[in-house]
Amino acid sequence: IPTLQGDTIPAYHACADLYESYGVNLRREPVVGLGSVCRLQSTHKGAAIVTAMAARGYRLHGFGFKTLGLARVGHLLASADSAAWSSHARRRPPLPGHTHKNCANCLDYALAWRRRVLDGLPAWHQPELEGRTAA
Repeated sequence: IPTLQGDTIPAYHACADLYESYGVNLRREPVVGLGSVCRLQSTHKGAAIVTAMAARGYRLHGFGFKTLGLARVGHLLASADSAAWSSHARRRPPLPGHTHKNCANCLDYALAWRRRVLDGLPAWHQPELEGRTAA
């Protein structure tokens, strides 16, 4: 996917403008990656970057977005990813009934983490999911 990079809002705008100057209409892309934000994702600066790029009309994918970042600007993202769940699971015993050393690569743990993250979002942040509508 096309991915925007930068360290300031003007740098992200310049990156987006560069794509546009080469004829890539980022508004038509199914998703536009937002790079270099994983360490900023829960900060005011990270929120400002996401807000500025969302204002351009892009469907954004947030790389490395953890729960604090999702709570702050998740409603502006089309999608996000993080390995935080796996890191968390690696440092804990496996789920009851699981025979592996830990649940770092466990679908059940990942789905439970996802459910907890989604349930922790305010109702107006809730995505529309198959079999469930947003409140």
